[in-house]
Amino acid sequence: MIKISTYLPSKVITNSDLQVEFPDYNLNRLEKKIGIQERRICDENETPLDLAVKACEKLFLEVDKDSIDFIIYCTQSPEYFLPTTACILQNKLGLRTSCGAFDYNLGCSGYIYGLALAKSFINSGLATNVLIVTAEAYSKHLDADDVTNRAIFGDAATATLIDKEAAFKIGEFNLGTDGSGAPNLIVPNGGAKTQFINDCTKEGKLNMNGPEVFKFTLDNVPLSINDCLNKNKKEIKDIDYFILHQANKYMLNNLRKKIVVEEERFFNDMIHSGNTVSNTIPIALEQSFQSSLIKAGDCVLLCGFGVGYSWGSTLLNF
Repeated sequence: MIKISTYLPSKVITNSDLQVEFPDYNLNRLEKKIGIQERRICDENETPLDLAVKACEKLFLEVDKDSIDFIIYCTQSPEYFLPTTACILQNKLGLRTSCGAFDYNLGCSGYIYGLALAKSFINSGLATNVLIVTAEAYSKHLDADDVTNRAIFGDAATATLIDKEAAFKIGEFNLGTDGSGAPNLIVPNGGAKTQFINDCTKEGKLNMNGPEVFKFTLDNVPLSINDCLNKNKKEIKDIDYFILHQANKYMLNNLRKKIVVEEERFFNDMIHSGNTVSNTIPIALEQSFQSSLIKAGDCVLLCGFGVGYSWGSTLLNF
């Protein structure tokens, strides 16, 4: 079975906390719509790498770390422009130096891409035990006055071990990209385009065009899911459980209705963590294991979608 561990930072920001900061904003109404009561946030001197180390250390309570021969690290909040954060993680974890490691910059589709990479590496003989790490701190990209995005996003890290047995249980993939949507979810400053300016103004923080992202999601996610089902020779009725990127309650409810799935087969819970970007699917998987929503013999459909635009779907067989 796939082994997953998750870690959320200790600092909690509740909707009541935000209401104190923004007394004129209706947080109760927003909470009912997006399904988030609180989120975990990195401290000022805490980074996604710190969270990643703790997630991996939890995993190593069950997994022999010396067996790992590849790390793939998904983040949009790297420690530095260079070196690669995965290299720093390898050293901090004390993994062997024969272990390959690299970062990849993807958001809400990142976990699906990680599964695709891990399966490909194992099937090709390049690796036998792949550690997928997702670590994100969108809180560091948010404008302090942007109450809507602050209410949505939380920070987290996860670690997943994929071995040969697990890789065999991962199905075929649908992966897609539409870079024309890049301006609709973007941190415009801070990279080579702006000569690495560290812009702390509103213009330098995360900008999200919510209506356009919502439209993209409703247009593309059902197509991705249908293509994934076709590639795996399955139908909606054959899937025991659906875990999609936990963007927000409102979006997920609309997607569930569009693909025609009953509530009891559809995970929709980010009430205590918020939208943790690439972490939401592994967090949901861990919660589903613990609460027995997923059982041995189940077929689970996973779908990630968002910033890029980027999306991907696959099946896991348990």
